[in-house]
Amino acid sequence: MLSRLIPHPLLSVTLTLVWLGLVNTFTLGNLILGSFFGLVIPMATAAYWPDRPKLARPLKIVEYVLVVIWDIIVANVQVALIILFRREPTINSQWVPVPLDLTSAEAITVLAGTITMTPGTVSAMLSADGRSILVHCLHTDDPDSVRDEIKTRYERRLKEIFP
Repeated sequence: MLSRLIPHPLLSVTLTLVWLGLVNTFTLGNLILGSFFGLVIPMATAAYWPDRPKLARPLKIVEYVLVVIWDIIVANVQVALIILFRREPTINSQWVPVPLDLTSAEAITVLAGTITMTPGTVSAMLSADGRSILVHCLHTDDPDSVRDEIKTRYERRLKEIFP
């Protein structure tokens, strides 16, 4: 019964918090309306999520988010230094294929989004069999290190979150 009332608890909490962030005023009315959206939207869309992702270690999400935020900050500085101090002929852009151990579509989507959110890299294409992702890197002299960093910093953590 509870799983039908709240089919996606994390989504319900997220929608409520996003609503409160959008209205930018915390009142009882906004909390009630945000909670209403957080309950109704997942119930209305539950039929479209028959195989919703299972989270093995949901607390690892906090660690993952902190790592990604840190990497975004560092990458912003690195990209700024590249843009400000490197001449175009010395910028070595590379296409880096990254083989994937992830099998969950949700985990692969999170990985691709993370790569794209990190300045200096863009996930460009997922292979037809879903076993590798093509990443464009703004500047690197060692494409293998870019691949290894993606696998150790992001994919390893995502494998712990999504079984």
